[in-house]
Amino acid sequence: MQLMSPTKSTHFEISERKILLRIVDFLLTGLSIWVSVEVFNLSYFGSLSNFYQWFLILGTYFVFFATVFELYDLQKAESKYRVFKNLVLVCLLTVLFFLATPVLTPSLPQNRYPIIYFFLILFSLIYLWRFAYIVLITAPRFYKRVLIIGDHFDINQIKHELEKNDPNYEIVGYIDSDFTNHIVTDVQKYALDNINSVVQHEKVSEIVVTNSLQGVNSQTYKKLLPLLENGYTIRAYTQVYEEITNKIPIENVKNDFYCYFPFSRSNQNKLYLAFTRIFDILISIIGLVFFIVILPVILIINLIGNRGPLFYKQVRVGKNGKHFEIVKLRSMIKEAENKGAQWATKNDLRVTKYGKMLRKTRLDEIPQFINVLKGDMSFIGPRPERPIFVEELAKEIPFYEIRHVIKPGLTGWAQVKAKYASSKEDSLEKLQYDLFYIKRRNIFLDLRILLKTMSTVVFFRGQ
Repeated sequence: MQLMSPTKSTHFEISERKILLRIVDFLLTGLSIWVSVEVFNLSYFGSLSNFYQWFLILGTYFVFFATVFELYDLQKAESKYRVFKNLVLVCLLTVLFFLATPVLTPSLPQNRYPIIYFFLILFSLIYLWRFAYIVLITAPRFYKRVLIIGDHFDINQIKHELEKNDPNYEIVGYIDSDFTNHIVTDVQKYALDNINSVVQHEKVSEIVVTNSLQGVNSQTYKKLLPLLENGYTIRAYTQVYEEITNKIPIENVKNDFYCYFPFSRSNQNKLYLAFTRIFDILISIIGLVFFIVILPVILIINLIGNRGPLFYKQVRVGKNGKHFEIVKLRSMIKEAENKGAQWATKNDLRVTKYGKMLRKTRLDEIPQFINVLKGDMSFIGPRPERPIFVEELAKEIPFYEIRHVIKPGLTGWAQVKAKYASSKEDSLEKLQYDLFYIKRRNIFLDLRILLKTMSTVVFFRGQ
């Protein structure tokens, strides 16, 4: 069959969709000001003499709160209910903060009605846009159609991982050159000899090769080369997996791991390290001052709800395997480990009712700002684990100890992306996120973690 150039179908990548959402949201905040003045003649603004200044401030507030309330989380951005609920909160906070800075924004109105009208205009414009996004941009015709090819792989696992993390990712079929691999799946299987007709008939926009790290066999190579020459996109599964899931696929990496996830240059960048240390000191001081302010309330509630010591100390593993003691607010009963070290689990019976509240709000972690101030920890990094669990996990999980090449953190990529580790399987998933952070570590990723941490606190997702 003569190979033709690929049929170009419109598809928005993950990064493109996130940028699109932010740009249109930002522009619509400006439009809301214009509509308020030119269409509804709201007395709050008066005229548009300072339009660009107000636009910049309002747009910045909105994008910030929209990030915290996860309006740019693509899975949640496709839910009309979640968008409606979170957008109400975001618009409310945006308008309140806009009102709270009258030096930079219009003077406060004499009555509340202009504020209510402005809130409704802002909310209506952005919700209409988000509704259009759900109906149009996330429609099946904009899905990325993908063909998976390789030797002896689990297509069900690949389908689950990729489609779960990108709702617009569609695996239309797979080719497994290992004829002995008879896996039960609902994904259409094709023969390698038919690959040309498959990519044209199924309008495949990307071919993902699962075993590219070890090298494809000669027969597969001969079939893929003409496709590449004709403009078809062919990528390694590890690259796609990392891009979509934001974690490293440990199962595809061998002992020469440094070839596949070279450590971030930021780990040796003196300017970046100095910046993070200054940030650690500043946020530790702020955190400890806040803790001192709320300490009387915590003491009273602890006497009633926890009945015992307020603090507890525990040895953890830090950078380069060095041990140190962390300080936390006690959230478990006093005899929580009288039978030895145990994994903390969801709905752990050892956690008191007051302790659950501390964990949900992350208040139990506040005393660790002392460790951050001392330099044992950073604000952002892999979670410090107990030596007994590190020894146990290092025996069963490849590369587990790589987490210790940087300082552990009070929060981190794994903490905000994965659930609390209560088993070896959970620890493996969190390790994949930790390695992604070690590989990609930079100021922008740190900022994302900071904003996601705020989301964790806002939605009480702490464990």
